[in-house]
Amino acid sequence: MTRRPLRLIDSFGGVIFWMRYCRAARTTLITKASSVAPKPSDRGTPLSDEVIAPGRPWSSVMPRDHVLRIVDLEGSQAVDFLCYADADREERYHAPNTLKAAGTIKLTTGHSLFSDLGRPLFTIIEDSFVGHDTIGGCCSAPSNKMLYGVDNAPGCRENFLAALAAYGMGRRDIVPNVNFFMEVPVSQDAECGVAYGRSQPGDYIDLRAERDVLAVISNCPQVNNPCNAFKPTAIRLLVYPPA
Repeated sequence: MTRRPLRLIDSFGGVIFWMRYCRAARTTLITKASSVAPKPSDRGTPLSDEVIAPGRPWSSVMPRDHVLRIVDLEGSQAVDFLCYADADREERYHAPNTLKAAGTIKLTTGHSLFSDLGRPLFTIIEDSFVGHDTIGGCCSAPSNKMLYGVDNAPGCRENFLAALAAYGMGRRDIVPNVNFFMEVPVSQDAECGVAYGRSQPGDYIDLRAERDVLAVISNCPQVNNPCNAFKPTAIRLLVYPPA
C-alpha cells in the first residue's frame, strides 16, 4: 500500500521536505551495506573510548586540536551533532555558513563546521562515509507525532535537551544540526526525503577541534523512518590528543 507524501517542516525554519514511504520506494533506496569500511588512521592511544547505546546522548568539551572520532559500529546508524564555542556558547554551529563555505550540502574530508560568526569550530580531517547530511534536521517527540501519529516517541531533540541541560543550556540553543552517516537524497525536482542509511559497519569520521568546542551528540533513536534502517544501533566515540 502506497502512503501519501508527507510534508515535513523541521527545525530548519521553513525548509519543506517531501518524504515518500512506500513499499516500492524501499526497494530502490540505498540499502544497508554488507561490506566493512576501511580502517582509519592510527592516531595513537585515545584519551577516551566509549560505546554509546542506541538512542542515547553524549557531550564533552573538546580542547583545541584534539580529534573526535565517531564510528558507526554496525552500519546504517544516523548520528545527530551540534557544537558550540566553549568560550562563548552563543557562538554555535551555523548551517548556512557551513554550506556556503563547502559549496555543497554533503560534507566530507576538508570541510569545516562554521559558526554563526563565520569561524570554524571543527574540521573533518578523515572520513570513510563521504556525504554527511546537513538539511534533514533532528527528530523529536512533536515531529514524530506530526509525521507518524505516534505518541511518547522522544527523538534527538530530546537527547540534545538532556545533554545541554548540564551546561545551563536549553531549547533556544538548539539549531539545525549535522547528521553524520545519514542519507537525504535530493531529486532534480528539489524533492528530498530520508533514505535508508548507506554507511557500512566501521564507517568513521574524524573531527579536529579548531578551538575549545562543546560537542553534543544524539545517537539517533528513530524507528519511524529508514535513517537507521528501522533498527538503531550503538556507536563508538574516541577522543585523541593533538598529533
